[in-house]
Amino acid sequence: MAYDVVIVGGGPAGLSAAIRLKQLDPERSVCLIEKGSEIGAQIVSGAVIEPRALNELLPDWKERGAPLNTPVTEEKLLYLTPTKAFPIPALHLFMPAMDNRGNYVISLGDFCRWLAEQAEALGVEIYPGFAGAHLHVNQEGRVEGVVTGDMGVGRDGKPRSDFAPGMLLRGRQVILSEGARGSLSGEAMSRFFLREGVDPQTYGLGIKEVWEIPKENHRPGFVQHSFGWPMDNHTYGGAFLYHFGENLVSYGFVTALDYQNPWLSPFEEMQRTKLHSAFRPHFEGGRRLTYGARVITEGGLQSLPRLSFPGGVLTGDSAGFLNMPKIKGTHTAMKSGMLAAEAVHEALEQNAFEATSYQTRVQESWLWSELYTARNIRPSFSKWGMMGGALYSGVDSLLFRGHAPWTLHHHRPDCDTLRHADHCRKPDYPKPDNTLTFDRPSSLYLSNISYDENQPCHLKLRDQHLWASVNERLYAAPETRYCPAGVYEVETSGEDERPKLRINAQNCLQCKSCDIKDPAQDIHWTVPEGGSGPNYPSGM
Repeated sequence: MAYDVVIVGGGPAGLSAAIRLKQLDPERSVCLIEKGSEIGAQIVSGAVIEPRALNELLPDWKERGAPLNTPVTEEKLLYLTPTKAFPIPALHLFMPAMDNRGNYVISLGDFCRWLAEQAEALGVEIYPGFAGAHLHVNQEGRVEGVVTGDMGVGRDGKPRSDFAPGMLLRGRQVILSEGARGSLSGEAMSRFFLREGVDPQTYGLGIKEVWEIPKENHRPGFVQHSFGWPMDNHTYGGAFLYHFGENLVSYGFVTALDYQNPWLSPFEEMQRTKLHSAFRPHFEGGRRLTYGARVITEGGLQSLPRLSFPGGVLTGDSAGFLNMPKIKGTHTAMKSGMLAAEAVHEALEQNAFEATSYQTRVQESWLWSELYTARNIRPSFSKWGMMGGALYSGVDSLLFRGHAPWTLHHHRPDCDTLRHADHCRKPDYPKPDNTLTFDRPSSLYLSNISYDENQPCHLKLRDQHLWASVNERLYAAPETRYCPAGVYEVETSGEDERPKLRINAQNCLQCKSCDIKDPAQDIHWTVPEGGSGPNYPSGM
């Protein structure tokens, strides 16, 4: 199947790119594929959106019925100790990046579904349930499309009776909008050396729940963020809580994956934070509706790769456009998609192989300016710890307004930061009470995960012996703790009773944390069959 443009990923970046392409040329043939069972199926709801890019893309979004129904009405930033919560005074003055006035709390899944409706109305062909397996590259080294994954392959790797081979979707240009740690994006970066000369990308693991609470406790538009406890001074992370929709609360916790203690469990940190007096009252009398997890890019401007390559471009979190101090990536993803569309449109008009103007367009836009002023915040926490980073962030924001005459850098990938297990203390995590805190299996049940268990395992362990000598011996199998879905278990078998790693791929939330944090880089995430994975319902 041949198109002018093939887009991979049905998130804000990919859908914005599709809409902008059709605005520029209604006759342009545009195809978008999404590995989830439907648009929005793998996006856990509850996000704060800055409508700046939406205003540019669709100025009449209110008349079109965009699901931005809960404006931010109140916000807090708290520094937590084990028993106290200290609000940061004059938040808008000392931390302007946290200023959410004029923003909205939304269901991001529903927002993407709405964007998909706008795209389809313009003639974009959208195909959910199709995962991009690899790039199609011609003999001259130019990307000419995407090959989707085979369907109906058995666990033994052999075709079943319902086998259907993957399709080649030819595109004169390909826009990669897969989100953080996308597999095709990784293939493009490796093949075309897009990461040469830039800092390593660093990531955070976001784990999220959506609750329904009693109406009398609901405060539509209330936004709360926290830092400090339960993280130690060497670990970056914090919680967020948003009231939105019909008596809904989105709660989550982000743990930076450059943490050092291999005993740390992001899932357990997220659960025990709910017990703090700053969060507990928001859940009383409520019930959990859904649970999910996903990595986000935290590297910022220093970690952005080269954005174009022969036959394609990178957008959104595939490149790393999230603004970490704001803890927002929707508006930046949308803007990158729009700029990519404009550059791709120009390349098609000129019959050029590469959309080289994309890099310049980004650097001349408010997107680059925003990431530039935010560039030193995240690396300051890695350099000076939680307290030092918080102090520097206040000085950078208040005194320099993001224009300090220096740039801090990320020096190591997240897989290189763990200390040996016998040099670290085990955290004392409380047992779940099944009212406010829960275990992984009961949480996973709420993700509505669907996999054909007969399909090949999409999580590849390259070398069991390497895992045993590095992960298990030195770091006490950290994947059993950083995975929020219980995918990895250590078991002993055989006469020698040596430990082996068991992979329960049917539990995978597709968060990508294993592909990032594995200290031996022995675990490799590949795309499962299209449509596999979590399925988060509309309205959550």
